[in-house]
Amino acid sequence: MKIQIINGPNLNLLGIRETGIYGETNFESFLDQLKNEFPDVEINFFQSNIEGEIIDKLHQTGFSVDGIILNAAAYTHTSVAIGDAIKAIKTPVVEVHISNIFSREDFRHVSFIAPYCRGTITGFGLQSYRLALLSFLEGAL
Repeated sequence: MKIQIINGPNLNLLGIRETGIYGETNFESFLDQLKNEFPDVEINFFQSNIEGEIIDKLHQTGFSVDGIILNAAAYTHTSVAIGDAIKAIKTPVVEVHISNIFSREDFRHVSFIAPYCRGTITGFGLQSYRLALLSFLEGAL
């Protein structure tokens, strides 16, 4: 199984940015743990602060991998274009968020990508990615 993880803006600062919300672990360390836990899964990772690069990665991988785990970060609440890109591809996408977006500012309660995703996992810290991966491995609909 091939899984593509795509992280959006500011997630390159995990481990040092707002640790009270996002924790103290950087994503690369967590990714190593995930790869060790699931050695039979090919997990690829991409991060960008640029909306168009996220869209390009969705287009590039959206027909060739088994699943995409997407944390579009702030673009979740602003990007019609990323929602359209998800709608245009064949690969199922699970939207993830490290924090519970529904316990934060009101504008974060709206997702422009959720309607086109298989599901949304929010509020479980970095384990949100693990739960998304398990959803693909267990064939959740």
